[in-house]
Amino acid sequence: VQLQASGGGLVQAGGSLRLSCAASGFTLNYYAIGWFRQAPGKEREGVSCISRSGDSTVYEDSVKGRFTISRDDAKNTVYLQMSGLKVEDTAVYYCAAAPFTTAQRMCSLTDEFIDYWGRGTQVTVSS
Repeated sequence: VQLQASGGGLVQAGGSLRLSCAASGFTLNYYAIGWFRQAPGKEREGVSCISRSGDSTVYEDSVKGRFTISRDDAKNTVYLQMSGLKVEDTAVYYCAAAPFTTAQRMCSLTDEFIDYWGRGTQVTVSS
């Protein structure tokens, strides 16, 4: 039972990446999903979250209009499409799953309410 985040890499400023969060051993459609990131020396922050149904999404202010979260329950996967990347987007990105919560709350949940964390994927944006 695990979440696997993938799709990170090195990209120039202005470029794009698509992160994937794939679940194995459990069904994602019972969970709200969030993408979080942590840069060196900084606290973890919620980047974008999506409700169980997919009809509600939340974005951190600095990524609004540049990032898009989506889910494909048939593939048991959630995506984060990142465009217009900036140097300050550089971080390790993690996905997480929590039941019985909204997209809004998902992005500010503390660890005790999260059932699954994926291993991080590094995103590095060069100038």
